[in-house]
Amino acid sequence: MRQTVDTPTRTRPRKAAVAAPAPTATLEQRLNEAMQQLRKRATKATLDGMARYAIPSDHAIGVAMKDIQSVAKSIGHDHELALALWGTGVYEARTLAAYVEDPARVTAAQMDRWCRDFDNWAIVDTVCFVLFDRSPHAWGKVVQWSGRRDELGKRAAFALLASLALHGRLEDANCVEGLELIERAASDERNFVIKGASWALRSIGRRNAAVHAKAIALATRLAASDVACERWLGKDALRDLRKPAVVQKLTQGGRKK
Repeated sequence: MRQTVDTPTRTRPRKAAVAAPAPTATLEQRLNEAMQQLRKRATKATLDGMARYAIPSDHAIGVAMKDIQSVAKSIGHDHELALALWGTGVYEARTLAAYVEDPARVTAAQMDRWCRDFDNWAIVDTVCFVLFDRSPHAWGKVVQWSGRRDELGKRAAFALLASLALHGRLEDANCVEGLELIERAASDERNFVIKGASWALRSIGRRNAAVHAKAIALATRLAASDVACERWLGKDALRDLRKPAVVQKLTQGGRKK
């Protein structure tokens, strides 16, 4: 009798299941989610506290900066969302827009549009410090905006100049021209302009020993002025630039040229 040997049945290997692509959220959905995340973190105490820092609360909801930064970290860069957030007019949404915007996609026209929309010093400084100073258009806007007539638009020029200096994005030649822009604006007695100019002067003066000397010379001239706002600007800058720690760091070459 012939014996038969059972052989295992060959089966084709199963194809791995392919997950369906996750649906892409629309811009409207992303905007709604971002605003919801902000509102969840809003508190009345934060909103009430804004008045102490001269931040108008009529277009704010009361979210602390650390919470805005946390929301931004969860989102990442999103150019379209940044534009939509800015369009809401809400202070915290506009602050979030500065963090989620992609610097590489910021145009000169966009910078001008946002500058025209500035309605408080805090949004000016945040946008310039975390976003605009990384744009290749930044220096051009410093020069352009320094001639603006509106107080916050002109402050933006000096907030941006200070940000560029602090982040090491200025050449010495730019610093010298920046000092000229500051001297030109020193007679502008408006609070946010003159304080912005002081921030820029102090920031430029910390670049290196050579620029520090030029900043000290300008501050000294202004401190001796008969014009009150020029005198304040000069003295405010000198108090900072003459600090032993600042002088020692520059003398020892602690700051890159």
